[in-house]
Amino acid sequence: MGKKKLVVLTGAGISAESGLRTFRDSDGLWEGYNVTDVATPRAWRKDPQLVLDFYNERRKNVADAKPNAAHIGLAELEKDFDVTIITQNIDDLHERGGSSNVMHLHGEIFKMRSEKNESLIYEIRGDMKLGDVAEDGAQLRPNIVWFEEPVPMIELAVPVVYSADIFVVVGTSLVVYPAAGLINYVEQEVPKFIIDKKIPYTSPMPNLTLIEKPATAGVEDLKRLLRQ
Repeated sequence: MGKKKLVVLTGAGISAESGLRTFRDSDGLWEGYNVTDVATPRAWRKDPQLVLDFYNERRKNVADAKPNAAHIGLAELEKDFDVTIITQNIDDLHERGGSSNVMHLHGEIFKMRSEKNESLIYEIRGDMKLGDVAEDGAQLRPNIVWFEEPVPMIELAVPVVYSADIFVVVGTSLVVYPAAGLINYVEQEVPKFIIDKKIPYTSPMPNLTLIEKPATAGVEDLKRLLRQ
């Protein structure tokens, strides 16, 4: 028999324990910036320099952060399960924690793309500058899905969730759509686990286990429960 398919949806709460702050922390402010000033297409049109500065700073934060026990614990589950991580996070802490199969719904901080052609994507480790252009001559922008933009990866995530033998949610408030809607694609009989330091309200569903703890402690509990 092959390994059971374990699908994990992760959000800001798992990276928070590595010191990465998010918009969720304080009324839509992220490191003192308002969402609409730095993470929307309108912000990019109005003040691209501010947007680049903001994401250059976030890139440094992510480079300095280290994966925590929750990232590492999820990676360790690959020994016993066929694990796919679907993350709302733009950092690479799952990859650095050892996970081999990670889908980024909202883009990646270490990638940039042409503002005209979203399939022209490049690695970026340093700072992005105004005047940096893709091979089509268009300005390069962060390869991040901003608020008010569609989330193309969701279409790839839905069949993955639908095929899960076990489904886990870690550190997400289940309010950011379309990602929050993914839990609705899990088959009824599939065991589901939600780990969050403050469990979000979810409509009653069968086979649901709630673990109200921070991600690191919650993933430890999850590993124990899955081994039973």
